[in-house]
Amino acid sequence: MHARIAERIADAAKLLSNSVVLEIGPGTGMLTRALLQRAGKVIAVEADQELYEKLQVDFASEIASGQLELILDDIRNVYLNLRYSVKDGTSKKYEVVANIPYYLTGEIFRMFLTAEHQPSSMTLLVQKEVAERIERSKKESILSLSVKAYGTPKYEFTVPRGAFKPAPNVDSAVLTIRDISRKNFSTSEQEKQFFALIHAGFAHKRKFVRKNLLEVGLPSGTIPEKARAEDLPLAVWLTLARI
Repeated sequence: MHARIAERIADAAKLLSNSVVLEIGPGTGMLTRALLQRAGKVIAVEADQELYEKLQVDFASEIASGQLELILDDIRNVYLNLRYSVKDGTSKKYEVVANIPYYLTGEIFRMFLTAEHQPSSMTLLVQKEVAERIERSKKESILSLSVKAYGTPKYEFTVPRGAFKPAPNVDSAVLTIRDISRKNFSTSEQEKQFFALIHAGFAHKRKFVRKNLLEVGLPSGTIPEKARAEDLPLAVWLTLARI
């Protein structure tokens, strides 16, 4: 990753001097360095032993000062109780900023958006197609609805494949998700019902959504008879989940 791209990703996160940042897969530390210049603390989780050892050397002073905490593990294996709090001690807030492996994109969204201790925001470098599907597409998907149910996504900027060495086969984009919360769900049961609805609604894409829902005994409310799941906005699914 070019240093300028790392700087732009860190800028897109809009970090404060007392921000606590969780970075997934720091790799060579290019983004880590940009985050350390902006945030109060960075917790970086690296799964590769060799990269981890190099990061320990390259960031020895930041680790010694406590500004950087380096963890050797796969993010999926790490139980983060998120005891890290902002300096004023008023809340246990943290923000996720990462250049994540494409194959983990959906899992990382799910892991953090549905976590007991959600991040206040996420700034992720993802496949361009994924960022467009979530924020720019006029058609909804399970992924776009799942993200929008918890926060506000924004397509920040495109990162061409040439910005990486070796270059991947696709372009990337930086996607931010802000104001993450469970404000759309008054109970955990309502949250579960929402996901049951969207998974049932999208189960058979060629069928109209009313038929999909009725087949599994879920409410279809006032959904038009010939509407498809991809045509229904988040508000309709949330209304159904409250029924």
